[in-house]
Amino acid sequence: MEQQESRSHIVYDIEEKPPLGEAIPLGLQHVFAMFLGNIAPALIIAGAVGVSSGQTTFLVQMALVVAGVATLVQAFPLGPIGARLPIMMGTSFAFVGTLVSIGGQFGLATIFGACLVGAFVEILIGFGYEKIDRFFPPLVSGIVVMLIGLTLVPVGMDYAAGGAGADNYGSLLNLGLAALVFFVTLGLNQFFEGFVRIASVFIGIVVGYVVAIVIGVVNFTPVAEAGWIAVPVPLQFGIAFEPSAILAVTFLYVITAVESIGDITGTVAAVNRSPTKDEIRGGLLADGVMSAIAAVFNALPNTSFSQNVGVVNFTGVASRFVVGVGGAILVLFGLVPKVGALAAAMPDAVLGGGALILFAMIFSSGVSLIANEAELTQRNLTILAASIALGLAVEFRPEAIAALPTLVQSVVGSGITMGGLSALILNVVLPESGRGVPETEGGTDTNVQISGEGPATDED
Repeated sequence: MEQQESRSHIVYDIEEKPPLGEAIPLGLQHVFAMFLGNIAPALIIAGAVGVSSGQTTFLVQMALVVAGVATLVQAFPLGPIGARLPIMMGTSFAFVGTLVSIGGQFGLATIFGACLVGAFVEILIGFGYEKIDRFFPPLVSGIVVMLIGLTLVPVGMDYAAGGAGADNYGSLLNLGLAALVFFVTLGLNQFFEGFVRIASVFIGIVVGYVVAIVIGVVNFTPVAEAGWIAVPVPLQFGIAFEPSAILAVTFLYVITAVESIGDITGTVAAVNRSPTKDEIRGGLLADGVMSAIAAVFNALPNTSFSQNVGVVNFTGVASRFVVGVGGAILVLFGLVPKVGALAAAMPDAVLGGGALILFAMIFSSGVSLIANEAELTQRNLTILAASIALGLAVEFRPEAIAALPTLVQSVVGSGITMGGLSALILNVVLPESGRGVPETEGGTDTNVQISGEGPATDED
């Protein structure tokens, strides 16, 4: 009965195919959820390296094309490559800080060289996952999923306020647009049924975009200036190999693998189960292989996008065919710059209103994963508390580690990286017995009394 209730929100399961008339807007919903997050790393690195505006546009278009192809591979695997799950792929933010440093010192060619070589580490992790899967139990994966959601909430708020660094950051206009999208999305999801509920994020964003157009805050100049066709050209910026750059990027691929495991776990948690080893192995292989291909085609490392885990859990649409439609739309956006420019013209505040709900849902997925799959012993609660504390500490107070070497900062300065590594290490180091856990006549009581209002009970 409990399992049926937990699955009651699922409208389309992983293998179900919605009608095309529904699948297209649902796929667009996934694209809107990750669009700016996918192109932002390319924009940041292009600005740091100092490439021309035309080259920046090309980098953005390649980011879209590669993300679309990688998404299609995850949904419809090529042999062992791909998870056969509704996983949206996109440019990873985890690499941005390190790649900015590498690009400033060595240039774009060295960035792509390091990303190409480092990708093979994640491929090896994928092939050998069965030998190391014990290091990634639901506790560790759940903590990573929680941190993904928690660390993205400030990003969503920045969008809602108009975009970090915007002159009108926090203006009533921006907050009003974000609030409109937020409450329309929330209302449609909770008070309506059928297609309106499952497409609530998409409808909320469309409503916000239309209102933004009506009040005159959308700039369509980039749409007019954009071309009609962008052809992928391999090694447009060349490729070079620098050992120190390769070492730094290689370590980040390990962290990305942990994040991907968390995303895969959070995705299938929507249908009330844990991922199979084949699904995780295929997902990691797709991450690694497509990141290597991305480097050849002038794009940055790709990984599963956590925002879209929130879309799956929030809407109850877990169909991989819907995500496949989203992947095809990304390829279209990449090959037809005017279409992509139209989506990019959407005000940040509009996207921020929907993003806040989705990011919060990612956190909820992590909580659900730990509650359902990991015993809440004193040991596990200690790992949870310490990992979340360390992750949020460096995420929200990065100045506290400013005295560390730049390379170290780039690794442990990410909340996901710091928290994920902490969970991984503590799970190995701390004894399974969980000192301090009370014993009962029937064995170890895996419940820990937190509220102080009475003894914990366990129906099992």
